[in-house]
Amino acid sequence: MPLHIAYGDPSTLRARCETATVRTTRRDETTYEPGAIIPAGQWRPMTEAEVKAVTAPRRPLDSTLVEIVRLTHREGLPLEELTGPLGDPKAVYLGQALAKPGMTTTTDNFEDGRLIGLHLDNWDKLPYADKHTGRRRICLNLGPGTRYIILGAIDAQTVCRAVHPDDHTHRYPHTQDYRHHVASGRPLRIVRIRLNPGEGYVAPTEYLLHDGSTEAQDQPSAAAFWLGHWPRGILPSLVWHRVTVPPPHRQEQGAHPCRHPLTRSGSSTDSPLVRVFPQCTVSSVALAGSVHLRE
Repeated sequence: MPLHIAYGDPSTLRARCETATVRTTRRDETTYEPGAIIPAGQWRPMTEAEVKAVTAPRRPLDSTLVEIVRLTHREGLPLEELTGPLGDPKAVYLGQALAKPGMTTTTDNFEDGRLIGLHLDNWDKLPYADKHTGRRRICLNLGPGTRYIILGAIDAQTVCRAVHPDDHTHRYPHTQDYRHHVASGRPLRIVRIRLNPGEGYVAPTEYLLHDGSTEAQDQPSAAAFWLGHWPRGILPSLVWHRVTVPPPHRQEQGAHPCRHPLTRSGSSTDSPLVRVFPQCTVSSVALAGSVHLRE
C-alpha cells in the first residue's frame, strides 16, 4: 500500500505539506553513508492530484496509516506514560532525540556518526509478507523549534518486489532496497509534513521510507518517540477540520525551551542506541546531549 494520510480537510493538509523527489548521495557528501537517499531539488506545495493520491481509503489498515496529531496530557505525567491510555498496554517508550537546526535529515549511524538519510526502521524485523503489520510510531515534537517528518510515497513491500522480482517473498524489506530502487533510476516522491512544538504524528516507520528534518529552521528540535499498535483516531487530528495552521514556532525571549503547548486533558531501523530520560515529564524535558535514535 502506498503512503496514506488520514485527513478531513484537503486545504488544511496542503498547508502543512510539501513534496519533492529524491536522489542518492554523491561520493563527496561524506557526512552521509554511501548511497544514502536524500531529498533532491526544491520542495513545492502539493497539487490537488497529489493530495488525492495520499488519501486513505474508507476502511484503511490501521498499521499502514499516517496521522498528524496533537497529544493530550496531564501536567507532570512522565513521558514514558504518555501513551498509556491509547489502547496498547505493550507500547514502548523509545526515548528522545535532539536534532540541530538546519539538518536536511536528522538520523545518524550511532557507530560512526554518519547520517543514514531516508530509511526504514526495523524494530519488529518482519519478513516481506508481514511487513505491513508492524507497529506504528508516535513522535511528539518537544521543541523549541519546528521540525518535519519526511515520508516516502511508495511502501516497503512494493519496493522489495521491484528490486527482487524473483525472490521477494523470502526477503526482509530493508533500507538497502530503497537505495537500490533510487540508484537504478526508478522514481520516488516524498512528502514533508511540518510539526510545530506540541504536535506529532503516528506513522508506520517500519513500512514507509522516512526521516526527520529541521531544514531551514533556526532552532533545535527535540522529539520523543513511542512504538505500539494503536487504532486509528485514538488521538485528535490536526488536519480533520479547516483551520489556520500556525506559522513555525518562535521561542519567546527568556522562555524555557522545553515548555511545549500540548493539549491538556480535562481529566486525570535497526536497533540503535537509545538514551532514555525516566525523570522527564510533559512539562519539563531533559535535552542534554545527543541522543542516537532512528527517526
